[in-house]
Amino acid sequence: MNYYVLCNAKKYLDEYVNTKLKPNTAETISWFGLLLLITAPIPSFLAVINGLTDKLPSIDIVLIIWFTLLLFFLRSIILKDFVSIVTIGLGFMINATIMAFILFN
Repeated sequence: MNYYVLCNAKKYLDEYVNTKLKPNTAETISWFGLLLLITAPIPSFLAVINGLTDKLPSIDIVLIIWFTLLLFFLRSIILKDFVSIVTIGLGFMINATIMAFILFN
């Protein structure tokens, strides 16, 4: 292999990393963070349903999750990202159910 081939390979690899790998990795990390945020109160909610405990998560935790979901939702609307809008909408429904149980229990 000569120097020209190695330079072209490095150029191609740099272009791939900067245009494909970095954005996809950032999006994947964002999705994992969003899913963790949406599902954060579910373990304690399931424990209450199954009778393992009678302590629900405090209302302030659920309100913080709602506010964070609202910010992600506004971001999705601005970017016109339909998949994120649907995912965050489902997160709102899940957390609204949990909040209703907290408030009316």
